Amino acid sequence: MHPEISVHKRQADFFQVCASCKTGCCSGVRPPVTAKRKAVIEGYLDTKGLKIKAPFDKTVYTFPRETEDGYCIFFHKDKKRCRIHPVKPETCVAGPVTFDINLQTEKIEWFLKMEKICPLAGELFGDQKALQSHMESAKREILSLANDLSAVELHEILKIEEPETFWIGEDNLAPQVIAKLKSSV
Repeated sequence: MHPEISVHKRQADFFQVCASCKTGCCSGVRPPVTAKRKAVIEGYLDTKGLKIKAPFDKTVYTFPRETEDGYCIFFHKDKKRCRIHPVKPETCVAGPVTFDINLQTEKIEWFLKMEKICPLAGELFGDQKALQSHMESAKREILSLANDLSAVELHEILKIEEPETFWIGEDNLAPQVIAKLKSSV
């Protein structure tokens, strides 16, 4: 079994909230997948015997392929769960936390989606201890993603609008990520 699967859990399971969700964060989104994450997901699919033909697509960056009705190929519609939950993309782990990078301040800015588009956001906002715990995993995942993506991929992802969010904080960004982004502008 892949070490990432057996050694630690990347986030809490929010299935009790997410299974009753009507907004569908697994539909109409294209979470970025780095080469490293792609290898982890493919290893997980092999280990679990999940046969998904051509699970990834690519434009400027790689992302899980979508089904004909717009859902992520890894979303199990009957169970309302992710088939690859332990190894899913970093932005999926971080949700409903999202980010932007401010090159002028050299900071990564954190945003939380509004409850009307993500019931989990309301649950987290109402429980500051749970939000703090989730923020730790969200930050770890997103910072890893920003480090692993190419400048071209990261610039493309930063173009994606995230409506219905509000600012919840900021942190310094690793100098190598800032340098990578500034050198490609």
